Amino acid sequence: MIGPLTIALPDWTADLVDPGRAFRSVEERMQLAIALARENVLRGSGGPFGAAVFELETGRLVGVGVNLVVGHHNSVLHAEILALMTAEQAVGSYSLRADGLPAHELVASCSPCAMCLGAALWGGVRRITTGATREEAMAFGFDEGPVFPESYRYLERRGIAFHADVLRAEAKAVLELYQDQGGMVYNG
Repeated sequence: MIGPLTIALPDWTADLVDPGRAFRSVEERMQLAIALARENVLRGSGGPFGAAVFELETGRLVGVGVNLVVGHHNSVLHAEILALMTAEQAVGSYSLRADGLPAHELVASCSPCAMCLGAALWGGVRRITTGATREEAMAFGFDEGPVFPESYRYLERRGIAFHADVLRAEAKAVLELYQDQGGMVYNG
């Protein structure tokens, strides 16, 4: 039987975000993505991944996401996907590159998997900033899919810049916390 599909961020996410705040530095932006990931693990609401979308120049927060795969029984509910969805809803467009919109940045506590890289392209971000590496996520058992050096070159040719390893140790610590708490690796 096919029923309604309802997706909602956990209520606690509202306590971590200040929608009026400008996150001026890339480190401040990453701190929010990591805080979302950590809180997701501590509250048992999902996997060890958090993400946020910001206006690139002003640092204004536009959308956030946390991993909800297990609790919603839905393989596409990655933090990056939800951050893009909430950002697109906030600006009223299916593309963050729509006419009249400023450039946007996706900040993810871990390097995006193959699906999330594709969603970032279709979502229209201009920069992707990451904390923990793809290799670190894979070392914990997560399958990151077919991501190759050419994948990044292709996205760069399409106008997406990459900024990696921002607060990497802090982001990796959330993966370790998840493992220490016996978190499920749902796609490994």
